[in-house]
Amino acid sequence: MYQSGLTIKDALDAVSKNHYVLPAIQREFVWKPEQISRLFDSLMQGYPFGTFLFWKVEPEKSAEFKFFGFVQNFHERDAAHCPELGTLPNRELTAVLDGQQRLTALNIGLRGSVSIKEPNKWRSNPNAFPKKILHLDLMASRGEDDEGEAYRFRFLETQKAAADDGALWYPVPDILMVPNTAKLSQWLYGKLTARGITADSDVFNRASDTLHQLYQVVQVAPTLTFYTERSQELDRVLRIFIRMNSGGTVLSYSDLLLSIAVAQWSKLDARQEIHGLVDEINNIGAGFNLSKDFVLKAGLMLADIASVGFKVENFNRANMITLENVWSDVRRATILTVELAASFGLAEQTLRADSALLPIAYYIFKRKPPENWLGHPSHAAERESIRSWLIRSLLKSSGIWGSGLDTLLTALRDVIRIDHQIFPSEALEKVMAGRGKSLSFGPEEVEDLLDMEYGDRRLFPALSILFPFIDVRQLHHIDHFFPKSQLQRRKLERAGCDAVYVEESLAARDRLANLQLLEGLLNVSKNDSLPGPWLEATYQDPAIRGAVLDRHDLGFAPATHQEFLAFYNARRERLRARFEPILARAS
Repeated sequence: MYQSGLTIKDALDAVSKNHYVLPAIQREFVWKPEQISRLFDSLMQGYPFGTFLFWKVEPEKSAEFKFFGFVQNFHERDAAHCPELGTLPNRELTAVLDGQQRLTALNIGLRGSVSIKEPNKWRSNPNAFPKKILHLDLMASRGEDDEGEAYRFRFLETQKAAADDGALWYPVPDILMVPNTAKLSQWLYGKLTARGITADSDVFNRASDTLHQLYQVVQVAPTLTFYTERSQELDRVLRIFIRMNSGGTVLSYSDLLLSIAVAQWSKLDARQEIHGLVDEINNIGAGFNLSKDFVLKAGLMLADIASVGFKVENFNRANMITLENVWSDVRRATILTVELAASFGLAEQTLRADSALLPIAYYIFKRKPPENWLGHPSHAAERESIRSWLIRSLLKSSGIWGSGLDTLLTALRDVIRIDHQIFPSEALEKVMAGRGKSLSFGPEEVEDLLDMEYGDRRLFPALSILFPFIDVRQLHHIDHFFPKSQLQRRKLERAGCDAVYVEESLAARDRLANLQLLEGLLNVSKNDSLPGPWLEATYQDPAIRGAVLDRHDLGFAPATHQEFLAFYNARRERLRARFEPILARAS
C-alpha cells in the first residue's frame, strides 16, 4: 500500500538514527555534486519527487542480514563508501530498496558535505580534496536557465562562500536547525541590512521568498511517498531490488555482481573485500583510479569463469562460490600487478587503459611468483618482457583495449592458461594480431608517436620505453627540454626569428622531440632556463654533460632561440631511429 505524508526532515531524522538503512545488496552512492544541486532545485520548483520502495525488516529477522548506513560526508578518496552497520539484531528496520540515491543526496546536501579531487592535483595531496557544503544563493535572480535551473544551488567551501560579495550564500544544512520562520526572517534581515539592502527592496523580497521556500520544502511539505514491502524472504527482495533498479541510474552488471556476491558469499564479506581492494590498489605508487568494475572483471578473469563479460549468466551461485574460494589469490595477484605497473612508472595520469593490466594479473595468478619477484634481479628479464608488451599495447593510437574487449581478454586468458612458466608475449601478440590488434607499428604509426603533444597520456609510456635506463619508480616530470615559456610568439620575435621560424617553433614546442623525463627536483631547478646555460650549470664536468646529452639522444643543448628548430628536427630523427626497433615486434 502506498503512503504519503513524510517530510524530508522526518526522513533524515530516521536516517540519522539508523532507522532507515541500506541492505547489503544496495549499490554505492553514484550521484555527482551537480545532480544533488539539481535535485534541490527540482524540489524548490515543486517537481514530483518520485516514490520510495521500503523493505520492513521484522525484529526477529534483522540479525540475519547485513546493513549499511547512508553516506553523509562524501570524500572521493577517504570516505566514498556507505558506512558498515553490520547486523542490527532485535530491531525493526526500514531498508531502502529504491530511492537510495535521492535519500543520500538529501542527506549529503542537508547534513553533510562533498570532497572531490581538484583537477591537476595528485590524489596523495591532502589539499586536493577541499570540503564543500551545499549553499543556496538567496540573491540570485530566479528564472529557468538553459538547463531548467531556477534556483542557484552550489557546493562551496565555507570560507569562499562567505567571502563572495556578489552573492548571499546560505548554508543549506542550517535550515534543519531553524525552529520557526521568525528566526529565518531575523537572520535574513541582519545579513541584508548589513549590506545596505533595505527590507522593501526587490532583492530583499526575493531572498526572503527563496529562504522561506527552502524551509517549507524541507521541514513542512509532506513531499515523500513510499511503498513498503513486508516479505522477509531475501530471494523475493533481491528480485524486487533488481527490477526497481532497472531504471534511473541503471544498475550495472558490476553492481549486480556485487549485490549477488554480497548475498551469496558465506565466508567473506564481498562488499568489504572488493571495496577494500579497490582502495588499496589505488593507493599504490603515485596513485591509480581503478574502479570496482576493474576488480570485478579481474575476479571473473582470474577465477576462470567461462566468459569475462558482465553477463547475468556469469553471476550464478556456483561462480560466486568459485570466486570466493580463490579470492585470496585473486587479491594477491591484483595487488602485485598494480605494484608492477607502478614500478614501470605508471599511475592514474599515465595508465591509458586499465584493462591492459588484466592479462598480466591472470599470468601472475597462474604463475604464483615468489615473494621477491617484484624486485629481485633474477626476474628482471621476465618483468621487462611484461613491460615491453604492456607499454606497446598502451601506445597504440587505435586502442587495443576498446571494442571486442571481453572476447579479446578471454582469448588471451586461454593462451596464458596453457603457457605461464614465462610471460608468453609472442603467443599473446599472435592472438592479438589475428583479431586485428597487432602490436607492430608501421611507419605511419611511428610518425604519429613522434607528433604526440604534451598532455597525451601515451607520452610517459613512450618516453619510458625509449629510455629504459631511467628509474621511473622515482618521481619524474615530463619536461620541455627547451622551456615552453621561452617558445612564446613574442619572445621568438624579440629574439629576431622570422615569421616562418616562429610558426614552426610554436608547432614543435609541445611535441615529443622537445620532451624528456626529468627528476622532479631537477625540473624545479631548471625552471625556464635555456638548455645550454642550464646544462652547463648543472653538469659542470664536460664529460658528464656529454654523457647526459648522448643518453637522452639530445644531440646538443641549444643556447639561443635560433637553435631550437635545428635541435628539434635532429632529435626527432634520432627518436625515430630509437622507436623503430623497439616497436617493430617483440623479440
